[in-house]
Amino acid sequence: MSLIGSFALLLALALSGYSFIAGVLALTRKSSGLDRLGETARRAGIATFALVLLAATVLMIAAFSNDFSISYIFHHSNRDLPGPYKFAMLWSGQEGSLLFWSLLLGAYGLVLRLRFKTDGRLFAHASVVIAAVQMFFLLVLNFAAHPFAVMQGSRPADGAGLNPLLQYPEMVIHPPMLYLGYVGFTVPFAFALGALIMKYPGEKWIHITRRWTMVTWGFLTCGVFLGAHWAYSVLGWGGYWAWDPVENASLMPWLTGTAFLHSVMMQEKRGMMKTWNMWLIFSTFMLTVFGTLLTRSGLVSSVHAFAQSSIGNWFVVFLAITFGVCLVFYIKNRDHLRSENKLESLISRESSFLFNNLLLLVACFTVLWGTLFPKISEWVQGTQVTMGPPFFNRVNIPVALLLLVLTAVGPLLAWRKTSWESLKRNFRWPALGALGTGKTNRISTRSSPSCFQCSLRRRWRRNLFAAGA
Repeated sequence: MSLIGSFALLLALALSGYSFIAGVLALTRKSSGLDRLGETARRAGIATFALVLLAATVLMIAAFSNDFSISYIFHHSNRDLPGPYKFAMLWSGQEGSLLFWSLLLGAYGLVLRLRFKTDGRLFAHASVVIAAVQMFFLLVLNFAAHPFAVMQGSRPADGAGLNPLLQYPEMVIHPPMLYLGYVGFTVPFAFALGALIMKYPGEKWIHITRRWTMVTWGFLTCGVFLGAHWAYSVLGWGGYWAWDPVENASLMPWLTGTAFLHSVMMQEKRGMMKTWNMWLIFSTFMLTVFGTLLTRSGLVSSVHAFAQSSIGNWFVVFLAITFGVCLVFYIKNRDHLRSENKLESLISRESSFLFNNLLLLVACFTVLWGTLFPKISEWVQGTQVTMGPPFFNRVNIPVALLLLVLTAVGPLLAWRKTSWESLKRNFRWPALGALGTGKTNRISTRSSPSCFQCSLRRRWRRNLFAAGA
C-alpha cells in the first residue's frame, strides 16, 4: 500500500513540474508546435489530479483496513474508531491534511483545465500558476511530510487512535469546508496573476472568477461558523470565539476576500481600484498559506496547531517567493492597472466601497498584529506579551458597527456623486422612523418603572403597613 501511494505522489510531482515548465515555454516562446506543448501541459495537470486522488484513496483504504505499518495510520486511527472518523482521518493530521489540500487543488485545477476553451490564453496562464502551487505542495508531501512513511520495527497490533477533541461530528465537515475555502482562493489568485502577467485587456477575468470567488468565500464562511460552533461545544471556552491564533488565521483571508468581492464591483462598473483589487486577491491567497504556516510551524501556541516541525520553513520560503513574483510583475506592468476614473465625491457609492474596504483591512491588520505580537515581543524584548480578547474586541467591535452602518447607507448612495435632493429623498423616512422609535423608547422607559423600582415600592408599602399595624 505504502509503495503505491509513494509512487503516485512522486509521479504526480513529476507531472506537475512538467505541466509548469511546459506551460511556461508554450506561453513565452513563439514557434510552431507550442500549441501542442501547451496541450500536453494541460493534460499533465489533469493527470496530476488523478495521481493525487489515487494516493488519497490508497491512504483511506489503509485506514479502513487497519494497516498500522503506515506511520500516519498508526498515529491517527485504531481498530475501534468509527467509520466517519476513519474517513476524517485524511485531514486529522499534518501529512494527511496536506495531501487533502493537494487533492482539492487538483480538483479545482481539473475544473479549470476542462473549461479552458472559455478563453484559452488566460486559462493557460492560470493553469501554469496552479501547477506551480501544486508543485510546491507535492514537494512538501514527498520530502518533508510524507503520508506513507513506514513504521520501523514490527507492525503494531493497534493504532494510537484519534485525538478525543477531534472525535466530534463536525470533524467530518468543518475542516473540508475550511479547506475548500482556503484552496479555492488559489483560482482567483491564479487568474489575477495571469491577467497581470499578460496585461489582459478589459475586466473579463473578473467576470470569469466572480463565481469561483463567491463559491470559495461561501465555503470559507461555512467553515468559520462551523469551527466557532465546535469550539463552543467541545473546547469549553465559554463562547463561540476566543481569538485563538488559528481561529484568527481563518478569519483574516475571509476579511480580505470579503473586501475583494465588494471592490471588484468598482472595477467592473467604473474601472477604478484596479491595483487595490489585484493586491487584495494576492493578499487573500498569501493569508491562506500563512494560516497553514501558523498551524504547522509552532510559531504560535494554539489548541488547533499541529506539532512543531521544520515544515514551517517550507511555507516561509514559498510565501517569500510568491510575494516576490507578485511584486515583480506588479512593478513591471503597473501601468496596465491605471484607473479609468477618479473619485469625484466623498458622498458617493464609490466612497462607501472604499471606506468599507478600509474598515475590513483595519480589522484584518488588527487580527494579524494581535496574533503575531507575542512572537514579535519575544524577538524584541525576550519575553512574550499576549494580546487577549479585550484587545481584539476593543478595536473590532467599533469597526464591525461602522461596517453595519456602511452596509445600510451604501446602497442608498448614487454612483459618482450623490445630490442633496437624493440624500433627502433616501434618508428622510429612515431618519424620521429612527427618531420616532427613539422617542417611543424614552417615553415607555419613563412611564414604566423598572423591576428594581417596583420591588422597592412594594417593600416600602409592606414596611408602612407593618408599622401602622
